[in-house]
Amino acid sequence: MSPLIILLCVIAYSAMLFYVVWRSSRNADNESYFIGNKSSKWYLVAYGMIGASLSGVTFMSVPGIVGATNFSYMVLVFGYFFGYATIALVLLPLYYKMNLTSIYTYLENRFGFWSYKTGAFFFILSRTIGAAFRLYIVVNVLQLFVFDAWGVPFWLTVMSFIILILLYTYEGGVKTIVWTDTLQTTFMLFAVVISVFYISNELNMGLFDLFGAIHEKGYDKMINTDWHSKSYFLKQFFGGMFISIAMTGLDQEMMQKNISVRTLGDSQKNMFSFSIVLVFINFLFLCLGALLFLYSSAKGIELPVKSDDLFPIIALNHLGGVVGIIFIIGLISAAYPSADGALTALTSSFCIDFLNFKKTNWTEEKKKKIRYIVHFSFAAILLLVIIIFRIINDDAVISKLFTVASYTYGPLLGLFAYGIIAKRELKDKFVPIICLLSPLICYILNENSVEWFNNYKFGFELLIVNGLITFFGLSLISKPKILSS
Repeated sequence: MSPLIILLCVIAYSAMLFYVVWRSSRNADNESYFIGNKSSKWYLVAYGMIGASLSGVTFMSVPGIVGATNFSYMVLVFGYFFGYATIALVLLPLYYKMNLTSIYTYLENRFGFWSYKTGAFFFILSRTIGAAFRLYIVVNVLQLFVFDAWGVPFWLTVMSFIILILLYTYEGGVKTIVWTDTLQTTFMLFAVVISVFYISNELNMGLFDLFGAIHEKGYDKMINTDWHSKSYFLKQFFGGMFISIAMTGLDQEMMQKNISVRTLGDSQKNMFSFSIVLVFINFLFLCLGALLFLYSSAKGIELPVKSDDLFPIIALNHLGGVVGIIFIIGLISAAYPSADGALTALTSSFCIDFLNFKKTNWTEEKKKKIRYIVHFSFAAILLLVIIIFRIINDDAVISKLFTVASYTYGPLLGLFAYGIIAKRELKDKFVPIICLLSPLICYILNENSVEWFNNYKFGFELLIVNGLITFFGLSLISKPKILSS
């Protein structure tokens, strides 16, 4: 597919996105930016969250992992569902009861200053790395298929994308992102459906024939009963449950959209409907992955070294111009929600949690100027992290994303769990030490698990272990709660 056509697709889609931004961000203020004036429609938030949750990582990595782990990823997705139910029934009522803008102010009310700052710090670290991973996978495809042919350096490609994202997020914030996520989710899902349709036509198979071929090759196998393996089904299920709790329920980006809905009941409807739909969509991505491997086998296409590259290679080089264009639009649709929401949430968290926007007497105009500076600063940080990841990447991005999440979201999981479950207070000044030691202990355990635990390999359950270590560490610095007279 011509690099020029791919570039024109990017430009056309971006122009349409900017029109939506212009329509939705008029008369936006700081409250619009942070929580959308509490006027977001629950069904729009639910639909848009599909794109924000899936991102370019799902679009590229999930189809690619079918070759190595078949459909075992679905067990993780079933775990997601129960995690989202926990968010709807436990965390959302807490956030609405306290009328939070930043969810980490809960930690300040519960434990104190250092717990609050520690929670906000781990969110900023987690979301910065996660957003960089997600954006990297998309930009890397465009670099390989377009900009390498023109001699454009990778850093310039990344900078161009980040500038585009900056231009449409710096003003409207959450109010804008609710609408842009809706648009982007539509195009991403459309791209997947059309890709499945075209590949099935190329293979001369109907729907039942496709499922038969997938079953015959064993791709639909979900349950791995080897407890030593990273994809052991119980590790997958409980790992998925706690990944969704941590990466959605304890994540300012995802919760910022949820608490922008006017009432708790509507926000819960958003969470339950979103979680049900997400199960079916992830199954569709896995079916697409199986079809890609069937197609490559039928056509004699050599499998790429990195499984993430399988979908773009087939879509852009083997399925014709229509599928290629649809793939590019779907890929961009998957990329933008990863970075726009992250930039908005990072800016919101830093302004509220570290610059104390809610407690200062600054004018709205001064707050807006500072918000712009913070927004652009985080864009520069994202650029740097993506370039570093480009240098060191050697694995499927989805694997790295969840590995990093296990380390950085674990302390958040432990902090919130202790706050909700335990009735004791903490010696607040020691909380940062516990939350830094926990990921370090987990890293040591993970690096030595094969030798120390009879060939055992940690999978997604490492996040649970991290949260438990944090919880136990916090109990060591706890004290009886002082009852007010």
